[in-house]
Amino acid sequence: MNPTDEYLIDAFKQQGLITDEILSEVQTSVDNLPEDQVSDPDLALMEGLLAKIGLPQQEVVNYLAAELNMEAVDMEHIDPPTEIISLLQAQWARQYEALPIGDSPTEIEIVFGNPLDEDGLENLTHLLGKAIYPKIAYRGDVLKAIDTAYGSAEDRKMHEFFDGVEGEGIEIGDGVRPEDVSEEDAPIIKYVHSVIKDALEMRASDIHMEPLEKKFRLRFRVDGRLQEQPDPPKRLQPSIISRTKLMANVSLAEKRVPLDGRINVKVGEKVIDLRVSTLPTVHGESIVMRILDKESLSLGLPQLGFFSDDQTVFEQVINMPDGIFLVTGPTGSGKSTTLYSALNVINQPDRKIITVEDPVEYEVAGINQVQVRADVGMTFSAALRAMLRQAPNIVMVGEIRDLETAEIAINASLTGHMVFSTLHTNDAPSAVSRLIDMGVKPFLVSASLRAALAQRLVRSICQNCKQPYEPPASELALLGINTEQASNASFMQGAGCDKCGDKGFRGRKGVFEIFTVNQELEEMIYHNVSIVELRKKAREMGMRNMREDGFRKVLAGVTTLSEVMLVTTEEE
Repeated sequence: MNPTDEYLIDAFKQQGLITDEILSEVQTSVDNLPEDQVSDPDLALMEGLLAKIGLPQQEVVNYLAAELNMEAVDMEHIDPPTEIISLLQAQWARQYEALPIGDSPTEIEIVFGNPLDEDGLENLTHLLGKAIYPKIAYRGDVLKAIDTAYGSAEDRKMHEFFDGVEGEGIEIGDGVRPEDVSEEDAPIIKYVHSVIKDALEMRASDIHMEPLEKKFRLRFRVDGRLQEQPDPPKRLQPSIISRTKLMANVSLAEKRVPLDGRINVKVGEKVIDLRVSTLPTVHGESIVMRILDKESLSLGLPQLGFFSDDQTVFEQVINMPDGIFLVTGPTGSGKSTTLYSALNVINQPDRKIITVEDPVEYEVAGINQVQVRADVGMTFSAALRAMLRQAPNIVMVGEIRDLETAEIAINASLTGHMVFSTLHTNDAPSAVSRLIDMGVKPFLVSASLRAALAQRLVRSICQNCKQPYEPPASELALLGINTEQASNASFMQGAGCDKCGDKGFRGRKGVFEIFTVNQELEEMIYHNVSIVELRKKAREMGMRNMREDGFRKVLAGVTTLSEVMLVTTEEE
């Protein structure tokens, strides 16, 4: 229950207007109402109580206003113009139950339905960058006014988009046929399409639809951070989930186990694939759509975040005639993008490249790609064995997960193939210990491993609104430089603009640690020295760790110190 309703109920009890028995009786009657009649249980309870004790809504508002020393307003007489409403995004208006009704150079007038939400007032002050003059109205009227003000604008935006679907050349591919869509279903289809379109416009990597107890939450992951979006009505949850599953070509009847599917979206001449995953939860099926944009595969190495010195080493490694090159890092650290970009660099007509993946995320012209299918015996190891009989020059294995796959990959590297793959380790030298822990003999690792690249992703400062700034002494101390050295750096920060959604960041770059194996390190691996000794020797030979690479990018104005500190650890 929201804090304002709790305050009012306590006041009603103190004044003898209601008892615990009356509260329980009204609560029971609300609980017994059909779900489609109760969009907001708190509001239904309050309206039930006011009806029970015969108290007018405006009288309650006036009482609360006097208690809180705020101005009470009647929403019937409030009709703010569009330019005032647009000062606050719909998602924040709904989250904080707040509607802007006036503006001046120094403050914004906002009417609140839940005025005791102190966090809301503080957050809105920060979001709007102005002082707020709060007013109070009956909560139900505020919620209706918000729906009227923002709902109509969103509906208009959605209809404008779908009315122009054919003209813009936007189509949904496999999974939805015209005969599947009835007149009744059309609004739900349009809603799901508009969600996908909005996610693409925001450069999101994932769309999350999450059923919670009292709401159906929608979030986009943009530049690695989840961002709340306006939630669809809870009552539409089953329809939205069913439509999304139909588009992904997975079973609508199966709701007990996780399912995987794909949706193809064509925007003009550009095709976007969405990998769809469903997961049964206690409040319904959670859906995540991962957006796979093929344009990210054509990124050049500088766009990935490589500085020229690391790029030179990287290019030397991927152009070696044989051996194994491993990219390491946790899920979501950009390993696949880096490997695909490497394949894109070396994808020439005189080279045969075969990949084995689970699943095949991106289809790349000129490369033979194999999908793992464990249900019919097409495992990583089985596919890898078959691939080697196709006489490839370069082999990419999506991930080395077990000893059998590791041994086949190593044998392939020892028989004249260049093998690319990924591992889940925290740093680059740990790739050696990970392979040995799997059961690979140290002499095989030493003979085959050419290099390992560890990486993390940091948000890039928005190029449109970046501006110089002078870091405090504490930041310079963390970076290990003095004031004189700082004068030669290009410290930047994002002010926030339309292009970056007022975040100050747009896009992401990698911070890297490249562990290349020379003869001395090869001998140490052969003798199975500890990872501590191996890392110490690599550092003596010039290996830069991820935090140091991140610091270089801070000094160059690519990212901020806080971003680097968030994703890297200090080396002891």
